[in-house]
Amino acid sequence: MTATTYLYVPGDTPARFGKALRSGTDAVVLDLEDAVVAARKDEARELVARWVAACDPAGVELWVRVNPGELGERDIRAVAAPELTGIWLPKVESALEVEEAGRVLADCGAGHARISALVETAAGLLALPEIARAAGIRFLQLGEVDLAADLGIEIDDSAEQLLFARSQVVTVSAAAGIEPPVAAVSVNFTDPTTFEAETRRLRRLGFAGRACIHPRQLAPVRDVFTPTPAEVGHAEDILHRLAAAPSGVGVDARGHLIDEAVARSARRTVARAPRPGPGSGP
Repeated sequence: MTATTYLYVPGDTPARFGKALRSGTDAVVLDLEDAVVAARKDEARELVARWVAACDPAGVELWVRVNPGELGERDIRAVAAPELTGIWLPKVESALEVEEAGRVLADCGAGHARISALVETAAGLLALPEIARAAGIRFLQLGEVDLAADLGIEIDDSAEQLLFARSQVVTVSAAAGIEPPVAAVSVNFTDPTTFEAETRRLRRLGFAGRACIHPRQLAPVRDVFTPTPAEVGHAEDILHRLAAAPSGVGVDARGHLIDEAVARSARRTVARAPRPGPGSGP
């Protein structure tokens, strides 16, 4: 099953690295950018590089959010390791930035590592179609706080001011044939009801996971992005009925028309279903 929870950890807090790995998240994101003050960038880079090189992730994805520009190249060269899943590249405004990061990874023997581009400016938003098609991209993200500041917009509780940008990143991801985008963080970890409702809106918009800044956010994100047994059963029934239909259309158990477009959504639901773990079963 594709990762849905991505837990940020500041790169200068090594005591929290292992805790994050054991938190139940699908992916750990060691942050060398915003979470680390300038005076500690070098120290954080060394701490993260050492930990990633020695880590046994046991199935958890390991990502590192690097810094932009020249500092980011030093970050990439330091953290490139066999266990690294990939890097989160901030402030991306062109496909060339992604491709250059990919060349650095390959030069360091980490050609397997993927890239997630964070788009955080108006220029990056306009370049989304090209960025989405850059070599090495696995999925896109929006840096919504920075983007709002660059656009000069004020975000209220509905976040409707971000609808255009959110729809854009979903659309270009689908057009480029890459994974759906991962939703941006929320600083709200004390009100799980509001956080879950917000995350559910993002899922309906087409996002396929969410970055988290606190372990309390993991459960609601997983609940939102993991289909229920009833949803999986309905999706499987749709696929069965369409396969058995004498033509290219059929009718589901609710009496609704089903065709290949409906089947595509059903396949996505089945693909997101949790897989039985070792030893599970009756």
